[in-house]
Amino acid sequence: MTLSAASDGSSASPGAVAPGLLLVITGASGVGKGTLREKWLAGQDVFYSTSWTTREPRSGEVNGRDYIFVSPTEFLKRAEENGFLEHAQFVGNHYGTPIEPIEAALERGQDVILEIEVEGAMQVKERMGDRAILVFIMPPSLTELRRRLTERATETPERIEKRLLRARDEIMEAHKFRYVVVNDDLDRAVQEMLAVQHAERAAYKSPEQWTPQDHGAHRAAQQVSSSRLTREHLQKVVES
Repeated sequence: MTLSAASDGSSASPGAVAPGLLLVITGASGVGKGTLREKWLAGQDVFYSTSWTTREPRSGEVNGRDYIFVSPTEFLKRAEENGFLEHAQFVGNHYGTPIEPIEAALERGQDVILEIEVEGAMQVKERMGDRAILVFIMPPSLTELRRRLTERATETPERIEKRLLRARDEIMEAHKFRYVVVNDDLDRAVQEMLAVQHAERAAYKSPEQWTPQDHGAHRAAQQVSSSRLTREHLQKVVES
């Protein structure tokens, strides 16, 4: 199987294994993506793509679990070999998503979770089209994001300011994602992520086959559709 935008979300053939979902999760550093992901995916048999990066490991991070930590030389060699679905540079470090394990997981019907930067998410969207389900995790405000970054105590004040400037730009691009989940209440955000996943899975069935649970998930997912956002709403977040 070669990754492409060929899938249009139409119903799978009877008896066929429905392809896995390609869920692309993005949000500013400090927005709580890791905690949200752990609770959302607890007990699920999904494939969580482990990105390559050239940055130094943070305290508690494990090579091969949180990231695959490599040298800039090794990273650039893999990029030249077209070994990444996407790759980007962020705050002086390279990040990339290896292709082969994603292809294998989708083919066996396993949902794939990519947790990547906005630039990388746009690359995946361009390459995969509607097959890529992009979800932006939004902070309730930049003030709250600053508090989270400061309390994490893993960055210098200068690096925090760079991240906040980047976050402003990223938030204003949220309308390019299919869904936007505000992570101000963890339990609610988890339920919204589950609804998105359920609704997108139901899209592989004809509407006549939908269960009441499918309809409920579809309605819940529509509540976090980016189509409900306005520029004024996004501006309010970055100015707060």
